[in-house]
Amino acid sequence: MEYLKISEEVKEALNTGRPVVALESTIISHGFNYPENIETAQTCEKIIREAGAIPATIAILNGKIRVGLNADEIEFLASTKGIRKCSRRDAAAIISQKLSGATTVAGTMIFAEMAGIKVFATGGIGGVHRGAETTFDISADLEELAQTKVAVVCAGAKSILDIPLTLEYLETAGVPVIGYNTEDFPNFYTRTSGMKVDYNLPTTAAIAGLIQTSFELGLKGGMLVCNPIPREAELDYDFIQAKVEAAVRESVEKNIHGKESTPFLLARLSEITEGKSVGANKALVFNNARVAAEIAADMTK
Repeated sequence: MEYLKISEEVKEALNTGRPVVALESTIISHGFNYPENIETAQTCEKIIREAGAIPATIAILNGKIRVGLNADEIEFLASTKGIRKCSRRDAAAIISQKLSGATTVAGTMIFAEMAGIKVFATGGIGGVHRGAETTFDISADLEELAQTKVAVVCAGAKSILDIPLTLEYLETAGVPVIGYNTEDFPNFYTRTSGMKVDYNLPTTAAIAGLIQTSFELGLKGGMLVCNPIPREAELDYDFIQAKVEAAVRESVEKNIHGKESTPFLLARLSEITEGKSVGANKALVFNNARVAAEIAADMTK
């Protein structure tokens, strides 16, 4: 495909059967402030390499889908203001105008599947927003999980979302929700949301086997692998829920909705938790990168 450019390192890994883990780029352009964003991206790639896999950060640069970015390209995404977020609806528009875009969970899944990458590590997925029964604000991530054959390793859905409704949506869409050594559906900053996963598997090898079986059966869609935030980085449940509710109320008062909701809420949480949410966010992202690399490695055995 003329629009798809895979780095030589990633291409060689895919051709020789080495494990590869996809990484999104929205976390670089919209997830953290500079230079924390570039340091986070570099650390994720380092962790994946140390676990025996090849990292493939994905973005659109000057109208080309790039799978596997170099240091200068990551620096560009980290330091450039106004980089567009790219989901399914945005891909053709950004590419045809030869613009640059940072891929969301949905966008990363699409391009990972194009490249032949089966495992993707992120922080937390998007989902059904609080109040969606009137706003219909539901992330495209959920629909992408229902149709794109990529396993997404995450710390659950972002705490700013309506977790029960998000899980209902995933059930309706036929997306398996797998817990890595946990029966509880994690709530991003905390290890539990009070909800349960569909299946609790104790090892990355067992998860790799499930993913491989699903793909071999030709079943449509991907799956969600839920890896709770490390215990030492977990925030107090009541503390973070109170802060989330305050941030959500503020977003409603300011009429912030749609694709602007998540960046606003995460930034506001960083302020009102005095940076605690950012520290937890980085810890869970690094943990997900490691587990994703281990799963990808197990899938190649």
